[in-house]
Amino acid sequence: MAIKKGDFVHAVREKLENSLEAKASDSRFSPYLFETKGEIMELRGDYALVKFGQVPTPNIWLRLDQLEAA
Repeated sequence: MAIKKGDFVHAVREKLENSLEAKASDSRFSPYLFETKGEIMELRGDYALVKFGQVPTPNIWLRLDQLEAA
């Protein structure tokens, strides 16, 4: 099933760790990325802007292959 705007997702730890994104910044990811639902706000190419609304955090761009339906 393809991810689309408005879907709820969470990050897949195995695909996010050791990724280019992890190497470009702090690789210690907050648990909320994996444990809470995030909503797809926008899609651009292979990336999705995800809003995690249960915690006060900024929206984050993640690759679609690093996400799965929540």
